[in-house]
Amino acid sequence: MACPQWQVSQVFAHIFIHSCYIAILRTQAVSRAMQPVTHIASPIESLEEAIERCQILGMRLSRQRRYILELLWKEREHLSAREIYDRLSQQGREIGHTSVYQNLEALSEQGIIECVERSDGRLYGHLSSPHSHVNCTDTQQIIDINIELPEEILKQVEAQTGVKVSDYRIDFFGTKTTQSP
Repeated sequence: MACPQWQVSQVFAHIFIHSCYIAILRTQAVSRAMQPVTHIASPIESLEEAIERCQILGMRLSRQRRYILELLWKEREHLSAREIYDRLSQQGREIGHTSVYQNLEALSEQGIIECVERSDGRLYGHLSSPHSHVNCTDTQQIIDINIELPEEILKQVEAQTGVKVSDYRIDFFGTKTTQSP
């Protein structure tokens, strides 16, 4: 039995409208994800503060989310999602790959943890407050460091660019010396 032409047109129109609606939702989600996190009142200094921030933001504090936060604050290094999954599995913590990725995305999107984009993938760290990094090219390790530039340098940057500096992060690259701090 053939469908009348107007019914077929209505179906295609409905599919088109639904596709446009989904595209708009995706665009809004990407737009929100690209906006700077402005709701952070103060830097997160501990695991307890990270958990508290989750609760303030209305995030569900699932067992898996707590495992991830505990691991990042205990290890205090930058880890890939796979490394986080492997370490939690080694500890006997039951968590799925998808759950790790979803929780890392939610935590970093809300400014609870740091996400560092690298050519070989994303790494996640416990600090979310502004800080700089020392990247060891031998070990691929990223070391968090707080550094304050002299006022003269900030003024020079502003003079050369015409942009008022409100925050900055510096990436240093090098190899480990034989003596470690």
